[in-house]
Amino acid sequence: LSTYLRSGYESASRRFHPADVEVDAAGKSFLITGANSGIGKATAKELAKRGGTVHLVCRNKERAEEAKGEIMTETGNQNIFLHILDMSNPKEIWKFTEKFKNEHKLNVLINNAGCMVNQRELTEDGLEKNFATNTLGTYILTTALLPLLEKEADPRVITVSSGGMLVQKLSISDLQSANGTFDGTMVYAQNKRQQVVLTEQWAKAHRNIHFSVMHPGWADTPAVRSSMPDFYQKMKNVLRTEAQGADTVVWLAVSSEATKLPSGLFFQDRQPVATHLPLARTYSPPEDEEKLMEVLEEFSQKFKSTSSG
Repeated sequence: LSTYLRSGYESASRRFHPADVEVDAAGKSFLITGANSGIGKATAKELAKRGGTVHLVCRNKERAEEAKGEIMTETGNQNIFLHILDMSNPKEIWKFTEKFKNEHKLNVLINNAGCMVNQRELTEDGLEKNFATNTLGTYILTTALLPLLEKEADPRVITVSSGGMLVQKLSISDLQSANGTFDGTMVYAQNKRQQVVLTEQWAKAHRNIHFSVMHPGWADTPAVRSSMPDFYQKMKNVLRTEAQGADTVVWLAVSSEATKLPSGLFFQDRQPVATHLPLARTYSPPEDEEKLMEVLEEFSQKFKSTSSG
């Protein structure tokens, strides 16, 4: 597991080609969810430095304004746009995407917003909060923006997952974690497994978009500090920096090397890695993976019809 830590990044980075990410992104448009802190903000900065137009999608207006100011000051890039959106609210996501499609173009979508709530908590729509944000929110935002991405050359979708998903086999019987004891860390890991499955399924269905999912390693981010305080205390001196956690996101977003690899893969430190541990029995039958897509599609349509009327 040391590969997830700062030392793992340092040894992996010896084989990186700096030229891969020395790219002029002017004229390209990037949308990043959860962009006001952690890996999202570090990614936004790197893309802004390269001249990209960056759309920050954030829940908290105050923190988002602060992040936007910081990114503009540090990079000198004025093409930074802010959108306030709660990724756990499917109706709002539909509304946001309708408006966004009319006003902007999009080359790269980065699904970074994540939620790890350690108690079972329901949204106003009666959805379990981790599932609503990590899985359903990611599903709706991505599917709604696919037509916009398809208009561009070299469109990409990158989802920030976690190595935690390796301990979880896809489970579709209890997506809302209503049964048994609620364990936030495991629910989060299950959502992150679902994101890997989503990526693989999308890659099959939409051949002209490059999909990838990645594990940033364990980085010193506000999210880790607040949702995993014990882990943070024990590991804080060996965690990656936010920029190290964001490195592969940036590489997947801008490098021409990334798209030479097949769509639908899981990455760590700029290279594809296995989505299952040896002997872990985390493989699921294809029909479960198709069923996940069907269930999410049904859910998403349920919230779409009400928002447009």
